[in-house]
Amino acid sequence: MFERSSGVLLHVSSLPGPYGVGDFGPAAHAWVDWLADAGCRYWQILPLGPSGYADSPYSSPSSSAGNINLISPDLLVGDGLLAADEVGGKEKTERVDYSRVAKQKWAMVGLAFTRLAGDLEDEFTEFRKQEAKWLEPYSLFMALKVAEGGGSWTGWSPELRARDPKTLNVARRELADEVARHAMGQFIFYRQLDALREYAAERGVKIIGDVPLYVASDSVDVWLNPELFTIDMTTGIPRIVAGVPPDRFSVTGQRWGNPLYRWDAHGADDFAWWGRRLETFFRQADVLRIDHFTGFVRYYAIDGSSETAAEGVWREGPGAAFFESMERRFGDLDIIVEDLGPLGDVVEDLRLQLGYPGMKVLQHAFDGDPGNQFLPENYNDDCVVYTGTHDDDTARGRLDSESDHYRRQALSYTEASLESYSWALISRAWESTAVIAITPMQDLLGLGTEARMNTPSTTEGNWQWRMAEGDASAAGRHE
Repeated sequence: MFERSSGVLLHVSSLPGPYGVGDFGPAAHAWVDWLADAGCRYWQILPLGPSGYADSPYSSPSSSAGNINLISPDLLVGDGLLAADEVGGKEKTERVDYSRVAKQKWAMVGLAFTRLAGDLEDEFTEFRKQEAKWLEPYSLFMALKVAEGGGSWTGWSPELRARDPKTLNVARRELADEVARHAMGQFIFYRQLDALREYAAERGVKIIGDVPLYVASDSVDVWLNPELFTIDMTTGIPRIVAGVPPDRFSVTGQRWGNPLYRWDAHGADDFAWWGRRLETFFRQADVLRIDHFTGFVRYYAIDGSSETAAEGVWREGPGAAFFESMERRFGDLDIIVEDLGPLGDVVEDLRLQLGYPGMKVLQHAFDGDPGNQFLPENYNDDCVVYTGTHDDDTARGRLDSESDHYRRQALSYTEASLESYSWALISRAWESTAVIAITPMQDLLGLGTEARMNTPSTTEGNWQWRMAEGDASAAGRHE
């Protein structure tokens, strides 16, 4: 399915630039150039949907919409929708301030909306027609959230919760301008993303997108399709929620809080909702990483009233039937599956049956066990190796914080010093038999814990790291 190649994990928000957050503009195109010139075939990103609770890209109000924080002001100026002196927030920041950025980007979308004319206006009209099936419900949902005070849809009136047709028709009329502005934001997002993807293809760089297993409770997906999720059909509140049991990240497990799927309902119409969801993700990327693949085999179910994930039960997922359905719809799937977790052989059996490459994380290899599955000598060629993921500390950060035993094992295996460790780890990944080797940009830069992207089971300080101007050039000069 894949040829032997390499890539870098760097979310769009982490790109350098002057507007408080990375975007689809000049820095993204320059980054594609850097990857191509370095001989990297893949750019892996995180989910591109609007970020949700705690700014997480894995908790979005829509499976189909894009995050307008990633819109480039420079490209809006180039399209004549903004004047150069109307673009605010140009100060460069080391980390993303999401609340400030969101206000600035929404203001830019609103101003650009008032400038639509000519060919761009025609393009916008056509976009709304072509994408109406998901765009109009999403735009109305977001407009209603503002009108209802910004809270979850479960706090709306019973008529709005139940999507009463007469009530929604009134809302569409009263909120028409707000609905149109949300549609405008999506038009700009996809217009800029399409241009970036076209440029990446010209340079021979493929984008690896990321598909979260679950959707947020407070999302248009659950609001529109309550019968597909484990929620109370009257209140919309989840009765059973997702998470994982206690592990090395948390002694009480991770209670994600997403409603689980009613897989029998999904299977009854050949997983049509999932087909539409993956269609969007394949529009955003060339290859998809399926997050928490284990959940298609077995998933952890937690009572909605429980405060932690310490107590839960494992349930059977849809297994091969789901992926066979998606292959009937899309043909061969260019996907990588995140098969990490406690279920072992049952997950491996499904992965082998389907023929998708799984994941190896080199940071996890150094426990002294020669049979550790993450040691390169134990790989087959049907895997993708990472030095670390977005949920791990950086390679250097983990080395500094782990036990002496781990540190000795890691340094001995890589034949490295503290200073050379990150690049030595990358070299071991690149030298392995894995079909693709990917490293987070933070490891290419040899950065410590201060550059960590996410710490599971925490809600503060995540998703904020940004690469500084000139960092890519510095990484490229490493010898």
